[in-house]
Amino acid sequence: MKNYYWIIIFSIVLIDQIFKIYVKTHFELNSSFYIFSFFRIYFIENPGMAYGINLGYGKIEKKILSITRIIFVLFIFYILNKKKNCNKKYIIIPIILILSGSLGNLLDNILYGILFNKGLTYNEYKKKWISYPGISRINFNGYSSLLEGCGVDMLYFPIINSSFNTPFFGEFKFKFFNPIFNISDVSIFIGIVFIFLFKRKIINTIFF
Repeated sequence: MKNYYWIIIFSIVLIDQIFKIYVKTHFELNSSFYIFSFFRIYFIENPGMAYGINLGYGKIEKKILSITRIIFVLFIFYILNKKKNCNKKYIIIPIILILSGSLGNLLDNILYGILFNKGLTYNEYKKKWISYPGISRINFNGYSSLLEGCGVDMLYFPIINSSFNTPFFGEFKFKFFNPIFNISDVSIFIGIVFIFLFKRKIINTIFF
């Protein structure tokens, strides 16, 4: 893989981590502020997958997710290094975007639990993730262990956020595009879109 591809990967991961660390160390959990009427920074922590998807299995899910991400990243590196015919732009661009996003979210899982003093923690008795007061600080005391860090999400685009009255059900609130996500998620999403656009070419090139 060409050197400038590595620069792209490093740049996406670096920007993602700078943004996450800044938000986590400057904002209280669940705080927000508007950039535009349809876009705001809304700080949440995500113990699950992308876009806040959480299956509800606590620390077991967190560790399985972290290990799965590690395996996935290693698999992508294998594809890039062993498959000589993966130098086509319709393959390399989505792979780079997905790899960058995966690395960014993987760093959250691996390091944040031991890097920060505060983060979401799982209560085994209540079977739910517990919030925390105040602002996190980097002090390496850790709020959890290796592979158990929670991701940081902050990009929120409620493009449509309105309510209207209905004759039978009263007030009905409607939000379009409600997930809160991060730069890594955006990178992965764009990569997946490219894969769907060129899926036939990619499958034929990699596997045949």
